Amino acid sequence: MAQPRHRTRTVGVEEELLLVSSRTGEPLALSSAVLASAAGEEAGDVFEKELHQEQLEFATRPVADLGALRDEIVRWRGEAGRHAEGVGGQVAALATSPLPVRPSRNLGRRYRWLAERFALTADEQLTGGCHVHVSVESDDEGVAVLDRIRTWLPLLTAISANSPYWQGEDTGYASYRSRVWYRLPSAGPYEPFGDAAGYHARVRDMLDTGVLRDQGMIYFDARLSHNFPTVEVRVADVCLEPDTTVLVAALIRGLVETEARAWRAGVVVPRVPLDLLRLAAWQAARSGTEGPLLDPRTLRPVPPAAALDALLAHTEAALRDTGDLDRARATLKDLLTRGGGARRQRALREEGMELGEVVRACARITTDAGRS
Repeated sequence: MAQPRHRTRTVGVEEELLLVSSRTGEPLALSSAVLASAAGEEAGDVFEKELHQEQLEFATRPVADLGALRDEIVRWRGEAGRHAEGVGGQVAALATSPLPVRPSRNLGRRYRWLAERFALTADEQLTGGCHVHVSVESDDEGVAVLDRIRTWLPLLTAISANSPYWQGEDTGYASYRSRVWYRLPSAGPYEPFGDAAGYHARVRDMLDTGVLRDQGMIYFDARLSHNFPTVEVRVADVCLEPDTTVLVAALIRGLVETEARAWRAGVVVPRVPLDLLRLAAWQAARSGTEGPLLDPRTLRPVPPAAALDALLAHTEAALRDTGDLDRARATLKDLLTRGGGARRQRALREEGMELGEVVRACARITTDAGRS
């Protein structure tokens, strides 16, 4: 078995941003124009298109220091905003569009296959996620982590929840993005794999059904990256503020290190039924940090502060070793006090803003607030 590791794991983040009108807040099909504007600059190698033209994605470098991660997130949000403004738009870190929209699909063979295969489900996937990559030493270590983090992942959805509106209506959910995302056939919680061979066999079996086109469509809540030596956790909404993104990244790195240590120590994988994990994921999407969550240790409802305190306690040693404990504790306390993206959006609406004004206010937060 792998020997204890001493260097800090690197972490990287992918964020999917919404492209909107600077006048009305409506989603606009601007991704090609933004990418053309950024061509020839460093941003041209960082930004990527997504399934729909109303979105833009960027990925940070893998870094060990979370301050450097925050700097990159702020930088690329700002650059995305600058290029969007040049073509009449803005970028907003919103996981769904508050305003009604009929998305426009980007060109490409893979996107065409996805649209034809999944039909209306694909058309409705104008959703913005935050994917966090954490380095692992091997597939064996990565799968050991995947098997052990399952019960904690719904809390990351709650922390990041930033999608209360859908097609002009308040959904009653804090993270409606996750409900839309789970309509895809491979998305959601997963059963333990046992080891790396078991993981790869499961992926092959899924691809052999013909339902999925390639490994990129294995949409587990967390998976081994097929491009990098990382565990990729995919349960989070794109967060309105960079500090929330950094909190999510810190907690995920803490979970990866904590569970890798448990694997090396011979701690057995918790036997948690998939049915209960689905209920925990639903509850997190419904409540965010505003209502009850299922305690990952008991799968019983508790106040949100109690569930998140359990997550912090579970990862405390790993967070302390990387110097992230105080930052994580302070950001989590602030999140519980002020609320995350879903509460911020609803608060703006309650102040009397129309949904378009809410979007434009969130676009300003996306590109400006992180620089303070």
